[in-house]
Amino acid sequence: MTFSKFLGAAASLALLAAPQASFAQDDAAEGDAPTTPTQIFTPINYSVTEDLENLWLLDLSNGERVAIRLKPDWAPTHVDRVKTLTRQGFYDGIIFHRVIEGFMAQGGDPTGTGQGGSELPDLTAEFNPMPHVRGTVSMARATSEDSANSQFFIVFYPRFSLDRRYTNFGRVIENIAAVDAINRGEPPQDPTRILQASIASDNKPKPVLAPPRIEPEITADALNAPLTPQ
Repeated sequence: MTFSKFLGAAASLALLAAPQASFAQDDAAEGDAPTTPTQIFTPINYSVTEDLENLWLLDLSNGERVAIRLKPDWAPTHVDRVKTLTRQGFYDGIIFHRVIEGFMAQGGDPTGTGQGGSELPDLTAEFNPMPHVRGTVSMARATSEDSANSQFFIVFYPRFSLDRRYTNFGRVIENIAAVDAINRGEPPQDPTRILQASIASDNKPKPVLAPPRIEPEITADALNAPLTPQ
């Protein structure tokens, strides 16, 4: 089943009329937010040398590595899904297909269109009181609250209207500047790509970036050279 899993912003009003579109509005939605049972949430561990099983590493095509602290006490099934897909290599090569200045960067769709997901079943929502602050990593979904699958987004600036409406499952703890550098667009003309996603405990080396192609210098001698018979 394919459907659109993306976030909307006030700056993208044209998307509000899109068929089968789902989004999180910048302004507060109507009605009371869903409530969750009382639960104790542990603070975020900002060390990149500890709890490596819950450290998600994204190596990007801009040459940077982003470290994200996964929080299974916030959203256990969502964290488990991200780990499963990561270890399957699902996220490797996927682009950030929807990147809105001042809002968020969204990826995790293998089709690069915002319409795709994994072959695994959709997830039951795990809304929690953790705020959508800068660097929050949360799961994208369609209209149904229980439709998150593989797509995720990283928030550039606080968007508290998303709280308890999208499943917040982690936080960028290192190199937020690399997230800021993700190319903008819906989709971007030159999208930033996840070269490799990994769990730190698996100790996968960073991918080697191909060196930029160097065009041969055109000289006067080359221009005056005789044509070579084919």
